[in-house]
Amino acid sequence: MNDFRDPSGGGASPIARLVDAFHRLPGIGPKIAQRLAYHVLRAPEEEARDLAEALMEVKRSVVLCARCQNVTAENPCRICSDKGRERTIICVVEEPLDVVAIERTGGFHGLYHVLHGVISPADGVGPEDLKIAELLARIRDVDRDVTEVIVATNPNLEGEATSMYLGRLLRPLGIRVTRLARGLPAGADLEYADDVTLGRALEFRQEV
Repeated sequence: MNDFRDPSGGGASPIARLVDAFHRLPGIGPKIAQRLAYHVLRAPEEEARDLAEALMEVKRSVVLCARCQNVTAENPCRICSDKGRERTIICVVEEPLDVVAIERTGGFHGLYHVLHGVISPADGVGPEDLKIAELLARIRDVDRDVTEVIVATNPNLEGEATSMYLGRLLRPLGIRVTRLARGLPAGADLEYADDVTLGRALEFRQEV
């Protein structure tokens, strides 16, 4: 990455700080970070202000739903508040983007629970770092009509380990625990799956 230092010797220039800020975002490499920074630099001041205000509004207004742990601007979220949803099934996913992917299929009408990650000892992530305790408390105290939990973690080693762990916790509670069918390619992320594949994986889910 180019060194955009203040020629007066005062350290990094404002453009360097902006490039660095974009570069810290996931999936943004150095060249893309520079392009984004220079786009902001060339854009009208109103556009730059809108971007800054949108970022701050997200930080001020978006919280985790008290029930499903999904990101939301209202609490409980729209899905948890929808009385038309099937209240006996909860689909457990890794991240909020997975909720978006499954909703896009139109094939699932139950509730969700977002773990915000998976069990990964190599990365120092254990069950206590996820929203698993919230899931158990929810089933025991709030959504007592739940009879099935679909574990829709990604089909990789961490996703499988998380699925088996949840199965061991939930089955003693009399909950049916299922896994998405193998229509999903191994190692893939849910958010990148096409709607048909993801819909079929939901329809032909399997017991864990």
